Amino acid sequence: MVPTDTSRLQNFPVSWFAMVMGLAGLTLALHRAEMVFELNNTASVVLLTLAIAVFISLAALYLLKIIRYPQHVRAELNHPVKLNFAPTISIGLVLISIAMLPHQKSASLLIWGVGAALHLCFTLYVLSAWIHHTHFEINHMNPAWFIPIVGNILVPIAGVQHGFVELSWFFFSIGLVFWIVLLAIIFNRMFFHHPLPGKLLPTLFILIAPPGIGFISWMQLNGELDAFARILYYSALFLTLMLFTQASRFLKLQFFLSWWAYSFPMAAVTLATLSMYQLLGNPFFKWLGAILLVLLVVLITGLLARTAVAVARREICIDE
Repeated sequence: MVPTDTSRLQNFPVSWFAMVMGLAGLTLALHRAEMVFELNNTASVVLLTLAIAVFISLAALYLLKIIRYPQHVRAELNHPVKLNFAPTISIGLVLISIAMLPHQKSASLLIWGVGAALHLCFTLYVLSAWIHHTHFEINHMNPAWFIPIVGNILVPIAGVQHGFVELSWFFFSIGLVFWIVLLAIIFNRMFFHHPLPGKLLPTLFILIAPPGIGFISWMQLNGELDAFARILYYSALFLTLMLFTQASRFLKLQFFLSWWAYSFPMAAVTLATLSMYQLLGNPFFKWLGAILLVLLVVLITGLLARTAVAVARREICIDE
């Protein structure tokens, strides 16, 4: 993972932080499975520790990049695609804070506060860049554009638990409204313009995340499995089914860091499915959640292995 020369450091992409999202998402899904199947929490604690260690390592490297190569960081923040991965830093913090809730509530509060504030800053920056851009085109649009704005929908999951109910509604409202707007634009781009390039095709899985994690946030805010909660969950489940039918296309793709886009959305729908079982007691959701969890574990194990191979072969942190 660690760049070994200056050229690799200057090309160290911010999209590395999507790995933290995947690991933290798996941690949350595993913790929920431990509750559903009445298991001890060893696996989720180990994964939480790994997610924190990966975040710290990546943050240290990216900070070094900011210090040594600020011009390359500015280039990422002005790039129509790479720009949208910068908020994976703040989302990683928010997810870690959620995962820490059952173990260290005070530490969770501190990390949540930093992550939520940072993500709001990213939201304002990215939205301003979208409004005042001079070089973005419809072909630049892809599901990764959900990350900066719709990522706000994650904040209430820990925010409500920490007592910030109205602030949580604020963040949820931002994420929900812009999810609807961006969803329409993204489908317009996919239906009526050129297909996504292979490097960005894995970002299609990001379509699952807003309704999947939105369901979890809505349950925190509303506390009731109402009609809107069901719409969110079943939308996520349908999108998952739709993307599974495209499996042959995804399996043919060359490896890029964008493959980590598979991970968090899969974790989101797995977590939502296990939560549906807890709410309804219907065994269908219990065993569907178990199947999704197995697939998620296999997926992230494969991503870790393939990423390690790519690092060894110097396929990552290169000039694009």
